[in-house]
Amino acid sequence: MKIPFFDYPGLFKEHEEEFIHVTHDVLSRGAFIMQRDLHEFEQAIGDFLGMKHVLGVADGTLALTMALRLAGIGREDEVIVPSHTFVATAAAVHHVGATAVLCDCGPDHMIDVSSAEPLVNSRTKAIMPVQLNGRTCDMDEVITFADKYGLKIVEDSCQALGARYKGRPAGSFGVAGSFSFYPAKVLGCFGDGGALVLDDDANAALARMIRDHGRNPETGKVEVFGLNGRLDNLQAAYMLVKFKYYERDLERRRALARIYVERLSDLEELLLPPGPDAEKDHYDIFQNFEIEAARRDELREALSQAGVGTIIQWGGHMIHQFEKLGLRANAPYAEAMSRRYMLLPMHHLLADDAVHYVCDRIRNFYGR
Repeated sequence: MKIPFFDYPGLFKEHEEEFIHVTHDVLSRGAFIMQRDLHEFEQAIGDFLGMKHVLGVADGTLALTMALRLAGIGREDEVIVPSHTFVATAAAVHHVGATAVLCDCGPDHMIDVSSAEPLVNSRTKAIMPVQLNGRTCDMDEVITFADKYGLKIVEDSCQALGARYKGRPAGSFGVAGSFSFYPAKVLGCFGDGGALVLDDDANAALARMIRDHGRNPETGKVEVFGLNGRLDNLQAAYMLVKFKYYERDLERRRALARIYVERLSDLEELLLPPGPDAEKDHYDIFQNFEIEAARRDELREALSQAGVGTIIQWGGHMIHQFEKLGLRANAPYAEAMSRRYMLLPMHHLLADDAVHYVCDRIRNFYGR
């Protein structure tokens, strides 16, 4: 079998007629910037999450940067960030003039709050939990930590639209949440896109000005220095099509995760993510199926020879391993994990047989 890591062409083919219809509709209306399609998409996401305000923005990194700005983070401030995340998490901190201070992750690959304790000082103003791979952190721990030290919570929930912790959706726990609509995300557009979500009315009004060059939408006057950060209206229209099937797609990913867990959990050479039915406090959407594997590089080569595509997120580097960024971390778990972690194919277009084939090849590799 040939199983690419991700089926990009399949994203279009799945709803091809609807996408073509939407393209003709939007273009024939000349509805290019902040038209009804964007507003309807924002409303749909808000209803899904139970959030008052959703702002479509240019990408997930911008959403993170705006969220930090709304939290009042700026020069000489420090923000605690896990080292196991995409560089955009730390880049957003840098872009508001603050410094990312890196902590460790745990065996579930989420932020290890205990490792953040020694990092707090008078300049620490916020903690940024990353809801990674479609899973939420233990937000009780994060909230307790933030309350203890008087820190703001700004969520990097870019990979977790629809994930929940004790019934609360990712993106709803702090000053603001952020989402990415990169094409490989569970809800992806055909380019770059993102969203900022929040409940505070004043912050939402400020955010709407920031994303549109600082202009007050009521008066048209510029009131703050802003950005050109609007979500493209055509991309919003495409995602409205895809969003009709979103909950179905989430359940499909969870079903595929069950197969991986059932077929591979007995292999002592692997560390798997918690299964979809493992923990009642978590509803995971499995944006990725990230594992740790003994002899990882050999396993990846064997899978490649068998036609199975895998990747290592972010080139196999934790943020503290990008030496030229000058960020340091005491992150022994993340350091060791960087030599073991990888992603198996995970998307809603995968057939059960494809996942069983991947599992068969992994079991054969380890002599099972």
